[in-house]
Amino acid sequence: MFVQYNPNPQGNYVGDCVIRAIAKVTEKDWDSTYLAVAMQGFAMKDMPSANHIWGAYLKSQGFKQYALPNTCPDCYTVQDFCEDYPSGVYLLATGSHVIAVEDGNYFDSWDSGSEIPIYYWKREEN
Repeated sequence: MFVQYNPNPQGNYVGDCVIRAIAKVTEKDWDSTYLAVAMQGFAMKDMPSANHIWGAYLKSQGFKQYALPNTCPDCYTVQDFCEDYPSGVYLLATGSHVIAVEDGNYFDSWDSGSEIPIYYWKREEN
């Protein structure tokens, strides 16, 4: 189910989906998430929006990356993922967008349920 979520202090909803989604799945505010991911980018000498930068940050926060099965690459949606994974904390990547998922709900500034995820990160339990 879609849940409206936008922690951006200015209410912006374009260009910062990585930060918004990571803030949700790590339970941190937008500002500290932005700074942490930017520092990861600085350390690795690349932009914070680069997949390998924010991926490295997620890994440092206890997340593990998984590929989605390629059985229906054009029809498996964010909504489908939420139905198939009704519990847990995930971050979905579509190739051009990033979405937070918790316990079968997807959190975004707009209803991205029809987007097609390519891979996901899952918060692993300690």
